[in-house]
Amino acid sequence: MEPVPNVTRADAAQAVRNPLAFIAGRWTPSPRTVRRAALAALVMAVLIVVTGGAVRLTGSGLGCPTWPKCTDDSLTTTSEMGLHGVIEFGNRMLTYVLCAAVGWAIIAARSQKPYRRSLTRLGWAQFWVVMGNAILGGVVVLVGLNPYTVAAHFLLSTALIAVATVMWQRTREGDDAPRPLVGKPVLQMAWILVTATVLLIAVGTVVTGAGPHAGDSSEVHRIPLNWEDVTKLHAVLAWIVVTLAFALWFVLKAVDAPRGPLHRTRDLFLVLLAQGAIGYVQYFTDLPEVLVGLHMFGSCLVWIATLRVLLALRERPGTVAELPGQSTESALSRT
Repeated sequence: MEPVPNVTRADAAQAVRNPLAFIAGRWTPSPRTVRRAALAALVMAVLIVVTGGAVRLTGSGLGCPTWPKCTDDSLTTTSEMGLHGVIEFGNRMLTYVLCAAVGWAIIAARSQKPYRRSLTRLGWAQFWVVMGNAILGGVVVLVGLNPYTVAAHFLLSTALIAVATVMWQRTREGDDAPRPLVGKPVLQMAWILVTATVLLIAVGTVVTGAGPHAGDSSEVHRIPLNWEDVTKLHAVLAWIVVTLAFALWFVLKAVDAPRGPLHRTRDLFLVLLAQGAIGYVQYFTDLPEVLVGLHMFGSCLVWIATLRVLLALRERPGTVAELPGQSTESALSRT
């Protein structure tokens, strides 16, 4: 065990003025630690979506009827509020765990040597999205689970997952300019796939806003659209995304693309098939809560898999750190 260095008054002042720089001057995380921190932030971004779905599906959306307090007189849930209050308040508390995970990712990125500004900015971008979504979540409660605000809340969570996925990928790359691994037509096809996936997720929020799971047992305003018609549109978009994923895999195979893009596209196709199966089963079984929750989780996986396909179509060579064993780490991350 190495002795802990004495902290002088000057050190304490520096820590107060710029705590991230203070930590970075005394700690150098390994590339694996930085990757794990970024992955933890991504996992928590998905988990907050899943637990938010649990709040909705158990009818606990107004378990804490106000915000930022749980009630007008209490910051926390009370015994009179029952299980719904516990579920809603628990989801609120999980936001702090998400903040801790994002904070760890920021600290790890800031402390990496050499300093990578682009990686740190991705961490801070996650932080501000989390803060914005926390405020929007409060608005959702204050307006009585208005379906449009609920949809915006989910879409902002989707944006958080996107930034977290990009940061996780960037921890495995260098800082050189991206170099495409495929031709421009193939890259354009991948962007069409991403756009179609965004539309699929957006229409999915409309399906939820018009559907029967309002999020609370009280009378909650719903989007005034025919739920079955919107669901059919959602299914058509899903088949378009599946077709685009298969077509992209076929084109990548035809042009003899590297294994990375092929494997990522194959993974996306399999996730889409599983998500589609869950979607059809829940539709024909009157939307059981468990399957709806699984479908929300599947939506996150589809989005992550789609982004990984796009990110796999280019590479960023270059050394990410001048540390022993770094070249081995970089080589492993590109396989």
